[in-house]
Amino acid sequence: MTMASRIESTRDESEETATESSEPESALETARRQLSHAADHLDIDQHIVERLKFPQKVHEVTVPIERDDGTVEVFTGYRAQHDSVRGPFKGGLRYHPEVTRDECVGLGMWMTWKCAVMNLPFGGAKGGIAVNPKELSSAERERLTRRFAQEIRDVIGPNRDIPAPDMGTDPQTMAWLMDAYSMQEGETTPGVVTGKPPAVGGSKGREEAPGRSVAIITQLVCEYYDYQLGETTVAVQGYGSVGANAARLLDDWGATVVAISDVNGAMYDPEGIDTASVPSHDEEPEAVTTYADDVISNDELLALDVDVLIPAALGNVITEENAEAIAADLVVEGANGPTTSTADLMLAERDVAVIPDILANAGGVTVSYFEWLQDINRRAWPLERVNDELEAEMQAAWRAVRAEFESRDVTWRDAAYIVALSRIADAHEARGLWP
Repeated sequence: MTMASRIESTRDESEETATESSEPESALETARRQLSHAADHLDIDQHIVERLKFPQKVHEVTVPIERDDGTVEVFTGYRAQHDSVRGPFKGGLRYHPEVTRDECVGLGMWMTWKCAVMNLPFGGAKGGIAVNPKELSSAERERLTRRFAQEIRDVIGPNRDIPAPDMGTDPQTMAWLMDAYSMQEGETTPGVVTGKPPAVGGSKGREEAPGRSVAIITQLVCEYYDYQLGETTVAVQGYGSVGANAARLLDDWGATVVAISDVNGAMYDPEGIDTASVPSHDEEPEAVTTYADDVISNDELLALDVDVLIPAALGNVITEENAEAIAADLVVEGANGPTTSTADLMLAERDVAVIPDILANAGGVTVSYFEWLQDINRRAWPLERVNDELEAEMQAAWRAVRAEFESRDVTWRDAAYIVALSRIADAHEARGLWP
């Protein structure tokens, strides 16, 4: 089947799903769809594919805490463990009101693919608590984290399942979780989580790593398509940890960053923005538009006529409704799942190259792996080594994905999933099925 035929077939499937439900495609639906697409290109045991559609385990716990006013409130927490055939489960913990079981399962599947495409010895997991962290004091967040750590203590560990920060959590959250786990175990166990502060075993460069990997992949894809970085224009949606670090690095390397944004809107300057002079969300929340002379909307940013568009904010921002308006030649996904399935097909039909999230923003889990190694060996790495090792790993992953892209009539996303699934399938073939 030609690529055009596959696109048409997949478009029919996506439109049928959209007709059945007006709700956006869930993370779990997207993950299963992408698994099926990759499997179509590979001669692998369909029983393995069927197993990968489901998580190995999903843990649901209740997390009661005493609020500062003395009342008790109970929250629901989850830890979805998708696949561990290549090593311990690995994935973030998020605090967000809309955390659900199926969301954790879908995001855990994505982590399986991401670890495999980077060739890391981990499987995928995801978890979190259905809570609005903005409504909690620091003391309440600490009590929530420590109680959650106790509730999931039996299913995590440095050789079992290693959480990391995600939406609504941060290095301090990981420090609390590590301390709670260590107190119960009777020994300091820094390797139980990653993304910690360096003072308690965290790795230098971990917070900047996802944005750094987005910048590295952007540079590589520009080279592939013969774009001179010094003559390349870039728009970045989202100026948090990922977007700000990617924008600043690309700015330093010579690209012209013409737009950056936060939830309130976008700063736009066709002559180029001095990204170092604009605070990131971590440095000064929602400050981008206050530093701007010319403000446009986030929708307008997505439609700018630039060489590279980096959606680095939320999922599902490039949709069937706005895909035709995307004017960039290259899209590098900084956020997780910023492009819906239908939009992905529409961009493919227009030959817009979309570099998928499981490759582009994989710097976070890669440096988490480095942190895990440092914790196990009780030996910290200098920042220069972390960044050098990250660049080497990103280049190796890029070469593997590029080889599949060039040898098959597929999109960049399909190529990345083919790399990941082939590695996972090989591991399942080698280990077999427990009776």
